[in-house]
Amino acid sequence: MKVLWFSNSPAAAYNGETKGTGSWMESLDYAVQDRVDLHIAYHYPYKQNSFKNGFTTYHPLYSGNIVVKLLMSRFLPFLHTNMDNAYIKLIEEIKPDIIHIHGSENDFHNIVTKTKVPVVLSVQGNITVYAYKYLSGFHGQYLSIPKKPISFQSLVFGRDSFNKNLMWMKRLAYIEQNNLLNLKYIIGRTDWDYRITRVLAPNSKYYIGNEILRNSFYVEKWQNKDFSGKIKIHTTNGDNYYKGFEDVCYALSLLNSLGYNIEWTVAGISENSAINRIAQKYLKGNYPHKGLKLLGSLNEVGLCDTLKDTNIYVMPSHIENSPNNLCEAMIMGVPCIATHAGGTASILKDHEEGLITQDGDPWALAGAIIELINNPQQAIQYGQNARKKALKRHDRDDIVKSLLETYQDIIDLNK
Repeated sequence: MKVLWFSNSPAAAYNGETKGTGSWMESLDYAVQDRVDLHIAYHYPYKQNSFKNGFTTYHPLYSGNIVVKLLMSRFLPFLHTNMDNAYIKLIEEIKPDIIHIHGSENDFHNIVTKTKVPVVLSVQGNITVYAYKYLSGFHGQYLSIPKKPISFQSLVFGRDSFNKNLMWMKRLAYIEQNNLLNLKYIIGRTDWDYRITRVLAPNSKYYIGNEILRNSFYVEKWQNKDFSGKIKIHTTNGDNYYKGFEDVCYALSLLNSLGYNIEWTVAGISENSAINRIAQKYLKGNYPHKGLKLLGSLNEVGLCDTLKDTNIYVMPSHIENSPNNLCEAMIMGVPCIATHAGGTASILKDHEEGLITQDGDPWALAGAIIELINNPQQAIQYGQNARKKALKRHDRDDIVKSLLETYQDIIDLNK
């Protein structure tokens, strides 16, 4: 079987180097590349020939001069570069049996009406809903705050801001809505992505397809079971407007006011991150004066070590599908709290595998933390239940078997 992926994340092409992102994509690549003739196409800012790494053939698609693109993003932000001809040319060269598009946030799905090869789309997030929920946390008053200090580059190409990011998402949402209408096959994994695709891709057949996590999280296990002293809480977040960082800060401030001894570490955000500066402005006196430790970027080993030593993991986002950060904490057996956002209720069952609170409610979040602190044996049991569920959900062999069966079913439907 010859399979062509269109992906935003060619991490395995570079042996895990930072030229690509998306750990689940790299893991899946390694898991299936000896089972099919796998080709992966992705946008790349430099001209480079196709090459092979392992059993997979990678096809960097030159997306245009990077300087020109930056200038266009500043002065012509709604002008879209059409790469459909490059996609079709590659399809004609490879002649795949099936095309698998990973994520709806790019224009790869333009090909659906331009090729007879069957196309299936894996839902990662959904730009349409993400753009709609973008202002759930800080509202719109801080959108124009620059993400980085002024520099020569920012003067020439424009300063990056969350407003610029929102404009980009709205543009992609328009493209997404038009192209999803034509899709016949969808791979998803939560009630949320099933329901939204019944509306956005109403004529599509839906398949279940779970994600493979990074290897360390299958091996490492949670160790900290001491709830009697300082309580360590961890969140893996990002410099992003709708990920709920303000609720982390507010909930910690509430816990501090009640006299709890908390150390709340956050990976993915540093002291200088724009979202931290915005949280300080937004929360004012409710920004925590102690207990918050911003770790910046952590690699796989560093994150595992942090999770092993934490008491509680918190996923605070306003919108998600199946957040890998939550899945990684679950598979290690960490007691978890997550907001009811997007697909998280399909990932973590409330009062069985952890606790779920409403997004945007720091009082309920702080209360859920207190609930676990006061019931440590229950918290430990939640973590054990979560690990058992996650090990089954993210089983590599089952995921690969299911994906290949999905491919074959779609191919058979199109004979």
